[in-house]
Amino acid sequence: MKLKFLLALLAVFSLVAAACGNDDDGGGDTAPAPEPTEAPTPEPTETPTAAPTEAPSTGDGGAQLFIDAVLSADLDNCGTPPSGDPIRVGMAMDFSDVVGFVDIPGSKLVPFIAEKVNCVGGLNGFPVEVRVAEVGDDAVLATQELLDWGAHFLIGPPFADFALPILQTTEGQVPLFVAASTEPTLADASINSFLVTFDDYGMSGAAAQWAWDQGITRAIVFTEGEGIPYTGINPDAFMAKFEELGGEVVSVQTYVWAADTDFSAQVNEIAGISQNNEVVFSAALGFQVTALRGQLEGQGLDGLTYIGTDALDATGIQFEDNNEGIAHTPHTSISPGDRIDTMLADYEAAKGEALDSRGFMALYVDSMFLGFQGILDCGCTNPADIGAAVAQIEGFQGLTGEITYAGTNGIPPKAVPINQIVDGVDTLVATIG
Repeated sequence: MKLKFLLALLAVFSLVAAACGNDDDGGGDTAPAPEPTEAPTPEPTETPTAAPTEAPSTGDGGAQLFIDAVLSADLDNCGTPPSGDPIRVGMAMDFSDVVGFVDIPGSKLVPFIAEKVNCVGGLNGFPVEVRVAEVGDDAVLATQELLDWGAHFLIGPPFADFALPILQTTEGQVPLFVAASTEPTLADASINSFLVTFDDYGMSGAAAQWAWDQGITRAIVFTEGEGIPYTGINPDAFMAKFEELGGEVVSVQTYVWAADTDFSAQVNEIAGISQNNEVVFSAALGFQVTALRGQLEGQGLDGLTYIGTDALDATGIQFEDNNEGIAHTPHTSISPGDRIDTMLADYEAAKGEALDSRGFMALYVDSMFLGFQGILDCGCTNPADIGAAVAQIEGFQGLTGEITYAGTNGIPPKAVPINQIVDGVDTLVATIG
């Protein structure tokens, strides 16, 4: 996603913004701590059953996180509190009215899960602390605050506008997990910057594969222009994959992302070439896709299939009128009673509020778990060494799927869920990859 998402989501998430002011989630011990490189290296505990790890080893001396033990922890019935020098998780979060739709709830959930980690004995017996710093107008200042506090790794915001200044401040020495981003340019393992989900190419390539698997051989694509971040890159990736599979892109239309709802000129052109059996792809927002669909149906084109990106999940395609059959590529497909659903229900029961942007929340928790796995694998707390260990993670079974960084440049080759509105319900219909 990109900066223009800010303007679009300002309107779409006005209710979220009203409910999500800065409620001082950036708490934690404010006393100064040693620099990250000076933090002591945790030693393995003698009673691993008390800690959220389990044998066998998964790397050079590391243990595998026991995620289910963490998630099932009962905060009203905890074991002996962990002790020693804490493992510090820094969250550099954007609480603006539009980016806050993921960063605000994410910054609430991660400390809650850290409570559960400590409830079952900490990370190999060491306590976990989380501090949230709001990037606001100065991402550098917020990042430096977290580094001075002694953060062993960082969880960052989804957009390059703030993620890049964070990377400039860390100078590549502290791991950064860009939790909810699909922007491929933000991933660079050489400077310890990692995506936690698939990138634009993986997401839109999967959309093309799904359309082809439905027997669709013709495509109509909406773009803001070749190479433009998100709104151009995703259509580029879709077209490249669809044509590679043998499909034909019969029409490429331009539009203004997050603004256009009158597509009459494009619809008139499409009506002249459509066989009423094409797939329509874009990275547009939910209200734009349903507006376009209504106008195409007004021309008698009621046999088209619609698929889009994570922008549809972010802007609530599940709740739009005339959404039946529209498909999209969420980061997670949540089913009642599964691990993510249970985790979010536990948070609501404990904190008395439901979190927004449910489909994105597990990415923030996986970010913390990946940092923990790096610590376990290297047996260290030096941030640069943690980053080197993270870069070698392979087959990590996170809440959002299997994550591998080994042999990549910081973009995990994850499977992509395909959800579709079926009988009014947002339903997992395929998994690609």
